[in-house]
Amino acid sequence: MLPNDYQPDHYESLLTRKVTRYLPSFEALGAPPPRIYRSPTDAFRMRAEFRVWHEGDDLNFVMFDREKPKEPVVIETFPFASLPIQKLLPTLRDALKSDAQLRHKLFQLEFLSTLSGDVLVTLIYHRKLDDEWAQAAKALSSKLAIQVVGRSRGQKVVLDRDWLTETLTVQGKTFQYKQPEQAFIQPNARVNESMLTWACDQAQPSTRDLLELYCGIGNFTIPLSEKFRFVLATEVSKVATRAASENLRLNTISNGELARLAAEEVTEALSGTREFRRLKALSTPIADYDLETVLVDPPRAGLDSATLSLVGGFDQILYISCNPLTLLDNLSFLTESHDITALAFFDQFPYTDHLECGVNLRRRGHHEVIE
Repeated sequence: MLPNDYQPDHYESLLTRKVTRYLPSFEALGAPPPRIYRSPTDAFRMRAEFRVWHEGDDLNFVMFDREKPKEPVVIETFPFASLPIQKLLPTLRDALKSDAQLRHKLFQLEFLSTLSGDVLVTLIYHRKLDDEWAQAAKALSSKLAIQVVGRSRGQKVVLDRDWLTETLTVQGKTFQYKQPEQAFIQPNARVNESMLTWACDQAQPSTRDLLELYCGIGNFTIPLSEKFRFVLATEVSKVATRAASENLRLNTISNGELARLAAEEVTEALSGTREFRRLKALSTPIADYDLETVLVDPPRAGLDSATLSLVGGFDQILYISCNPLTLLDNLSFLTESHDITALAFFDQFPYTDHLECGVNLRRRGHHEVIE
């Protein structure tokens, strides 16, 4: 996404074009009319990354157009980024340009920000970082009131901390999330709040349990824990699993537990075909959960065949997808036994062709439509 993609005057028509592209395929599977959740038209991305372009004594943040991959586009302004990132860009550029330690072989920058205005910047280098670099980076961190992390091949230097705390509001309640700079974070915080609210609206209070696959840092786990007797959340990433565990504690969630398992391993664990040492620490054996609902938020490739079969065995399926095409492919199987009772489109990435989707499926004979 380049600055010239910014078209706030055409936001509604671009969103309509995306929805129109996919909606007939969902309707063909029996989906009801969708709820459409719009994004702010600017300052919506809480994350951003730029290459660093050195030319003589000059230094710029740049991006590259896929159609012209060898021609850097200098980033003077970036209206998609959160206001704290936008405000930081020129002052950070000047600070890096004027400091030989900080600019030497600097290759890339990654930004993470929060709704409260905190910013973490990761500086990525093609050289080993030493004490002189750390001293310069500490001065930069203090001067600009930001968190700074340094990276190079096989090296990570954390000056203070490598995470931020985000606060999100869902159904009138606030939840806090520790967000590590390495972990996947939903980039559009306001649309993420809409996604969480929609999921909680679909999950009516239950005396039974929820299984969550691909839980990440606990994005959905935290608010959904209030809807179920117990939540068993799984994630394969060590960084994300540690953050999710800390986020359960941060929000004093006592009815949730995490297991570091890949989705296909969950199938083996639930069927009893394989035992996992990683599950020994669970306070409740996995076979003792009364699982009725499953929530999945898979990568763009969607669900593999084994996980799809596992998911199809649940009475309620909450499916969050970043790829409508793989979602539709998975739904062609799931709708053989389940009805789509709710459909939502979330404009997580304005001015692009990407569209986030939410689908609530209920096994036939067990569903009720939720407005």
